[in-house]
Amino acid sequence: MNWGNSLISTLEWSGTIINQSGKQKVALEIAAKVKDGDVLGVGSGSTVYLALLAIAERIKNEKLNVLAIPTSIEISMFCSKLGIPLTSLFEHKPDWLFDGADEVDPKKSLIKGRGGAMFKEKLLMSSSPLNYIIIDDSKLVDKLGVNFPIPIEVFPQALLHAEEELKKLGAKSIVLRPAVGKDGPIISENNNLILDCRFNEVNDSLERDIKSITGVIESGLFIGYNLEILMAANS
Repeated sequence: MNWGNSLISTLEWSGTIINQSGKQKVALEIAAKVKDGDVLGVGSGSTVYLALLAIAERIKNEKLNVLAIPTSIEISMFCSKLGIPLTSLFEHKPDWLFDGADEVDPKKSLIKGRGGAMFKEKLLMSSSPLNYIIIDDSKLVDKLGVNFPIPIEVFPQALLHAEEELKKLGAKSIVLRPAVGKDGPIISENNNLILDCRFNEVNDSLERDIKSITGVIESGLFIGYNLEILMAANS
């Protein structure tokens, strides 16, 4: 029996899609990589959404058997709307993943996490043998932390302990991320809090050092992962 309501069927992307024509081209490139039987790790963001539209069209037209492991509730709902079957890491390992990023440096290290899903994104990226990161020129930086702080997901009761330890690691600014559309702080996909932190220097050990703090669930630093950068041309 199907639900007799329309919340999922009428779901639309909530924000303005910047550089839509450039992102659309990369979305079609991602969709063209899909093979029958693939298990896809599906990240977050507007380009991922556009790629899902193109993938859903191929599934419908070519009768492909494809499963998706989403990184967020939002993307899970869009997969349901588009008829892309869902699975989980309990059942399947992803064949490959596609996602976006907030910053990318020359070593292909990333800052991610503006959507609050960096824990699941990192888990899927670590589980996947091949990862495609879709960006445009605005995301390229000489060093990480130029345009965006590093998001750090923290268990709520560890908030002050984490703040103290992050200062010891050299954090020069620590801000509890506020929510938009609700009172108080934003809540992550895993019901935790997010600290946005800036450091004078992002060295190769910082991701590991942040993760070693008791109460830190994950950070938005992605250093040394196996990934390929796909560029969306600016329109």
